[in-house]
Amino acid sequence: MLKLLKYSLAYLKPYIRWFIVGATLFFLLQALIRHWQEVTTIQISAAGWAILAGALCVTFLAHVWSGLVWTWILRELNQQVNNHYFIRVYLKTNIAKYLPGNVWHYYGRITTAKDAGISTSVATLSVLLEPLLMAASALIIVLLGVSLEAGDRHLLLILLSVLGLAAVLIAIHPWFLNTAIRFLGKLKLKKNYTNTIDLHSGMVVNYPLKPLIGELGFVLLRGMGFLLTLLAFTSLQLEQLPLILGAFSLAWLLGLIVPGAPGGLGVFEATAIALLEHRLSPGIVISAIAFYRLVSILAETSAAGFAWLDERRLDFN
Repeated sequence: MLKLLKYSLAYLKPYIRWFIVGATLFFLLQALIRHWQEVTTIQISAAGWAILAGALCVTFLAHVWSGLVWTWILRELNQQVNNHYFIRVYLKTNIAKYLPGNVWHYYGRITTAKDAGISTSVATLSVLLEPLLMAASALIIVLLGVSLEAGDRHLLLILLSVLGLAAVLIAIHPWFLNTAIRFLGKLKLKKNYTNTIDLHSGMVVNYPLKPLIGELGFVLLRGMGFLLTLLAFTSLQLEQLPLILGAFSLAWLLGLIVPGAPGGLGVFEATAIALLEHRLSPGIVISAIAFYRLVSILAETSAAGFAWLDERRLDFN
């Protein structure tokens, strides 16, 4: 029965991916057709372009910060790393997430970490731990955002967020992380038929609180970039900010975890539109989300470019 279920999931996986892509594209196209006239009337002022430039800078900083947090994760796994080198690696591999499969940025980081002398099990765990910490951070912001709005309309969302957050916070406990390291290490041991692998080299002693706070800062920076993008199109009230930030975090989280969407492309946009089109002008929401995707790609590409130029500079010196 288990083998049949595994075979069925493997068979359906490509179709599930295409179903998700098709459903999100259909929703986006439908929203665009519905509000096309509103979108075409929107113009960006000179001040708006300046705010978009600020959104680009903040999003650029978010990715550099995320690279630094990755070095904290590796240190939590008892690895001595060169921050400058690993941040550069992080930024260069980041744009690979837009390739089909949405795993090539992780593969690049694991390969580079191995070349730097880090064991495969620890390198793999570091890139698995990163999205878990990001997910926990996004759920914290979602909970804060929806909890500040009066009423019981968000009770189901709050309940699901609490359950999801609890599951992630338990999963990143040192006991579970050390169990994962032992398991990955034993798999490598069987594969290589050697007794030279130290299964304790990456054991976690403390709860990864510092990386969790770091990833919370990353999601907040991404959210600030989104808020600035919205501000380029419309004014916002202070009381709107927590809920908008919570909606962004939920949309970003679904883009992170839903399979078949490289870089969350389509999933983030569809979710953000669904959450915000009844609170702000739909035309403004669609325009801002489209520009935010452009801002994100430009920030990731420019960060990778700066990392590559910095590497070339070091090679020539």
